[in-house]
Amino acid sequence: MSKPKSKAKAATRSTRKTVKPASRKRSAPAASRSASGPHTKHARIIAMLRTPAGATIAAIMTATDWQQHSVRGFLAGVVRKKLGLNLVSEQTEKGRVYRIRDGKASTVPTDRAKQAA
Repeated sequence: MSKPKSKAKAATRSTRKTVKPASRKRSAPAASRSASGPHTKHARIIAMLRTPAGATIAAIMTATDWQQHSVRGFLAGVVRKKLGLNLVSEQTEKGRVYRIRDGKASTVPTDRAKQAA
């Protein structure tokens, strides 16, 4: 058999309301801020790549304090795949220069098929 619950315990509980501390004002929620604002590293790299002169990996490394493999990963993963931009590179006397060309990005499988032939 079970004992009936007493109402005494419920009466001893505190009914005091807790006061919330005043919240601080925020400039803007994180979601409403532009992800690629003019001061982000991503925006700086995209701006460098959009110039007619383009940018070398060394220049991007200097601008972002990233390592070489991080710059290469950003170019392949973010610029080409995620953003779908037409990133082209060419060998010059300064080294390999990367730039974003206007127009639709070339499809990778057709380029790879041409290289294999």
